[in-house]
Order: sequence, then structure tokens, then C-alpha cells
Amino acid sequence: MTVIRFEHPRRSLSDVLAPYVAFAAKAFSREATYRMEVFTNVGSLIVRLYLMKMVWVALYAQNAAPAGVPLHAILTYTCVALLMSLVLEIDGTRAIREKIREGTIATDLMKPISLPMYFFSDGVGMTLLHGVLIVPALLLSLFIVRIDVPSPSVLAAFALSFLLGYFVNFMLNFLMNCVAFWTLETFAIQLVVRWVSDLLSGQIVPLIFFPGVLQRIVLALPFAAIYSTPLLIYLGKIPPSGYLGAMAAQAGWAAAFALLSALVWRAAQRRVVVQGG
Repeated sequence: MTVIRFEHPRRSLSDVLAPYVAFAAKAFSREATYRMEVFTNVGSLIVRLYLMKMVWVALYAQNAAPAGVPLHAILTYTCVALLMSLVLEIDGTRAIREKIREGTIATDLMKPISLPMYFFSDGVGMTLLHGVLIVPALLLSLFIVRIDVPSPSVLAAFALSFLLGYFVNFMLNFLMNCVAFWTLETFAIQLVVRWVSDLLSGQIVPLIFFPGVLQRIVLALPFAAIYSTPLLIYLGKIPPSGYLGAMAAQAGWAAAFALLSALVWRAAQRRVVVQGG
């Protein structure tokens, strides 16, 4: 007797990733259609940079700023942090709560794709466009402040740390929006977490300005992995000998949030099934 075996063809990695690359490209095109919003983002960044420059100049003129960081360094820190915000303030996972409110999340879960990967690729597409905006924003910023440029090795370490911070930020946003499976609305929790993140991530004020024990506490929190670690590497406050430890901490927070996200997502899927009968 001849036995006929039906084997599923093995898919290569490129075949698996192809749909998500297409999702990212679509998100890039979609985001590019909102030209006025694009110009508004760049204009807003320049205004914020000018205002922050005036604040820091006034503080240093009155000797009210902490010692150890010269004015040109803090202005560089502020400018780079604002340029980073063009990318890090993009939340590709906000579509989760929108789909839950619209009721389309149930049909999306039946599609032969990974929804978390879809949200990630959608966010990457939007991020790529905003990454392009960094170029004109940087050129305009140079009319306001002089930016210190570190060595290529430091820039490479900064880029890697920035990428790790991006993953931590994505996972944090993903967790916040998954709360919508239980509450249908996430505005309140996002407002609180965003406020805490802005304060404790080092986006506005360098965390090394915090005193004593408080500084060690805020540097150990996951928020520091988003902005503070890449920025302190850029400024040279984290020396090359400290790169491995700093990035290991970022990778650890990213892995912890990824594990927690997987558990929350599994629980959320069961909740949708129960609600759907």
C-alpha cells in the first residue's frame, strides 16, 4: 500500500516577515499623507527646543543648575532628547484600543498573522517616517543650539542603546493599551504613565541631576532605559567600560516587558473568546 504524505512546505524567514514588511510600508505611506501634521511636529519641536534653551540659559546664569554638566552639554542633551521624542512618542499600539471599541479585534484574531507583530510593524512604519523628519528638524535645531558630536564609536553605542530603548518603550505602550481588553478605555492610565515616564525617563531633566539615593532609584527604573541611558552614553557620562552593563539593563527590561506582554496578551485573547460566547 502506498501511503501519501502531505507535508506543509517550510516557509523561509523572509516569507514569514514579508507581510509585516508590507504592513510597515503601508503605515509609512499612510503617515506621509498627513503632511500638515508632519510640519506641525517639526515646528513644535523647534519651539520646545527654543523654550528649553531659554530655561537652561536662565538657570545657568543664576547658578541654579547642578554642577558638573556645562551649559553646552545640557543644550546638546535637550536637543538630542527632543529629536529622540520624534520617534519615541509614536505609539503604534494605540490601534489595540480602537479595534476593541469598534469590535474588529475578534475578526483580527482569526487572521493568519501575529497581531502583536502587526502592531509592531505598523509602529515601525510610522517611526521610519518620523525618523526621516529628524534630518530637517536637526538642521533647524542647529540655528538655535550648537550640538556636540561624539566619536563614531560613541555614536554607534548610542544608536544601539536607542534601539533597545525603543523596544522598552514599545512594550510599555503595548501593555498600557492591552488594558483596554478589560476597561475599554486607557486614557487615564496612559496619562499617568506618560506623565511619570516624561519625568523619570530623563527626557526633560537629566536623571543625574537627581540627588543621592533618589538618583540611584530613578536610574534603576525601566523609564530610564528609554531616554536616559542612550543620552548619558551620547554625553559620555556612561564611559565605554559601562556600556555593557547599561545595555544589559535595557535588554533585561525589554525581555521582562516582553514576557509580561505575552502573558497579558494570552489572557486578553481568552477574554475575547469568553465575551464572544
